[in-house]
Amino acid sequence: MDLTNFRFETDEAGIATLTWDMPGRSMNVITEQVMDELTSVVERVATDPAIKGCVIISGKSSFSGGADLGMLEASSRRYVEMVGSHGEEAAMQAFFDGSRRLTLLYRKLETSGKPWVAAIDGTCLGGAFELSLACHYRIVSDNPKTRVGLPEIKVGLFPGAGGTQRVARLMPTGDALQMLFKGEQIRPQAAKAMNLVHAIAPKDELLAQAKAWIAAGAKGLAPWDDPKFRAPSGKVFSPAGMMVWPAANAIYRRETQDNYPAAKAILHAVYEGLQLPMDLALKVESRWFANILRSKEARAMIRSLFVSMGELNKGARRPKSEPQAQIKKVGIIGAGFMGASIGYVAALNGIDVVLIDRDMESADKGKAHSHTLMSGQIAKGRAKTADRDALLAHITPSDDYALLHDCDLVIEAVFEDRNVKAQTIQKAQGAMRPGVIFASNTSTLPITSLAENFERTADFIGIHFFSPVERMMLVEVIKGAKTGDHALATALDFVRMIKKTPIVVNDSRGFYANRCVLNYVREGHLMFAEGVPPAMIENVARMAGMPVGPLSLNDEVALDLAWKILQATKADLGAEAVDPAQERLLDALVNQHGRLGRKNRKGFYDYPEKGQKSLWPGLADLQPMKRDPDTLNIEDMKLRFLVTQALEAARTVEEGVIVDPREADVGSILGFGFAPFTGGTLSYIDGMGVPQFVLLCDRLWKTYGERFKPTDLLIDMAKDHETFYGRFMAQKSAA
Repeated sequence: MDLTNFRFETDEAGIATLTWDMPGRSMNVITEQVMDELTSVVERVATDPAIKGCVIISGKSSFSGGADLGMLEASSRRYVEMVGSHGEEAAMQAFFDGSRRLTLLYRKLETSGKPWVAAIDGTCLGGAFELSLACHYRIVSDNPKTRVGLPEIKVGLFPGAGGTQRVARLMPTGDALQMLFKGEQIRPQAAKAMNLVHAIAPKDELLAQAKAWIAAGAKGLAPWDDPKFRAPSGKVFSPAGMMVWPAANAIYRRETQDNYPAAKAILHAVYEGLQLPMDLALKVESRWFANILRSKEARAMIRSLFVSMGELNKGARRPKSEPQAQIKKVGIIGAGFMGASIGYVAALNGIDVVLIDRDMESADKGKAHSHTLMSGQIAKGRAKTADRDALLAHITPSDDYALLHDCDLVIEAVFEDRNVKAQTIQKAQGAMRPGVIFASNTSTLPITSLAENFERTADFIGIHFFSPVERMMLVEVIKGAKTGDHALATALDFVRMIKKTPIVVNDSRGFYANRCVLNYVREGHLMFAEGVPPAMIENVARMAGMPVGPLSLNDEVALDLAWKILQATKADLGAEAVDPAQERLLDALVNQHGRLGRKNRKGFYDYPEKGQKSLWPGLADLQPMKRDPDTLNIEDMKLRFLVTQALEAARTVEEGVIVDPREADVGSILGFGFAPFTGGTLSYIDGMGVPQFVLLCDRLWKTYGERFKPTDLLIDMAKDHETFYGRFMAQKSAA
């Protein structure tokens, strides 16, 4: 056998070991070549009488992240090309055959007559875990980093190489559906309890125990190929089975609002597959998989959440001429919630932190925040006491700015007030070494004007974190008018060090994410002023695909902050820059009723110390009119929520704030949860078609107001049926 990605060897006992170790890659992935080579290995094991069985193990620190989604993207492109050259029927048959190649390969392994063992250390996800499910025995290491799972749903797909059928035959149906819908990475003990793996072993004993299982006389027979096999939940059409499916359908609709075709396909594949023998069940799964792979939702999500996000994480926008920044110590000024959280994620990734505040009590309180966060991880079994001690050792609280002298990067995270930030910047630069970058964690204040307080304007940049920092994956890196390449490269290197995804935006009020989010919140406020019931506002927003309603989101970020932003906008841009209906609502909530949001347990919602939040009954008195819910156009409401954000994203492109469509899309999903099934704000427009989007904006403009007026850029693009990716990615390639 001619193997490049594997090593194959057989011991004296006739037990083969297949070591997956792809050259030039940090992690194994499934490619066309990998499938070719695995096919030849399966044939060798099946036909060589001297081989008793085979163990698959990784030669890397992780088993595999699964299939190369770029390969799936390429298959979709080939389908489109083949439709033109051979017709749709031939193209669809070829596409279907190609999409189920992995399924047939795994089934060939499973029915080869020889026992196969997957010995898993580190990450084993997606198509790689489906490979292990086709093996007759699965043993995982006790490595704290070992995880198994089927996360395909998170990029608009579902496990299409046998995952839906094998999981549904290993676990009770309800548990299987929950696992497939969530797409979570599962730890060893939980995986064993769920019957997904058979054993857990120390890492250095993994191979020996796998071989021992084969040597003990193991048979190469999957449970479902035994005529006596019965599914854990019994037959679909049985009293037990019918207890599952009505509830499963209701949960699916509640959680997805019918926006995710892949989730619906999971329901179909499991429901239909459990009524069939395995080979027919796998064919049903393959048909659904091919259907989903061609959906616009899957294409958009794969592009944004896999391809684009991967490119941004690898430094797609980083200046190539700048050397890698050496950041060993970071100074953070402001030990409040944001500053303390930034310090936590930096320390979590091995960076020393100087956490400075106006006095030692405040600085110590900031460090205590890290202690609280790590204690929470310990309580959940995700960390040990030693991990907390190691993290806290990286953080030095202080009230002395002189400690900034040996820092490699300084970040201010003080109160969102121009004067406070100016004083902080001036005080810090006197203690910093020449050449060290200064970053402002501001959410709305323009970086160019803040940089005027810093002597080295080329070394001043914005690094905007989202709350809560430890959970939010996005960071906005903001270039001021005079920000240099060294500052940009340093900021991007730091974001990469703390394992966040960066987008680079040019300076403007609110930058990118907050501009879109504020439009979303404003639309909720205006619906409220129109007399729409608050509960309906919240529910329709979730129906549109948003993770939380605009009123709830406003409570989370604080109503008084929204009021201050509104007043600052009015002061800088004039009274016509704010909507009077929104201003009256926030004035009533904040100034007349003292309702500041979740932080004082009073906002649009009431937040009792115990129990769930509920909408404040007093909201009814703040509505100037009330509408009958039965007369409201729900589809229009959904469109208003999405269009107002997408239209603002288009404005940021027109103004040069966003120069790369990938950043708009990735940033909108990671930063504020813009309907992930669309692929992001600009993919939402491209997916609809710019001419159709402009017509929709025109209709909403005439019905609901000037804010929906399409931009000149959109009107220009509509004339030639252009797309954002076609126009602006082509410009980047040409540059």
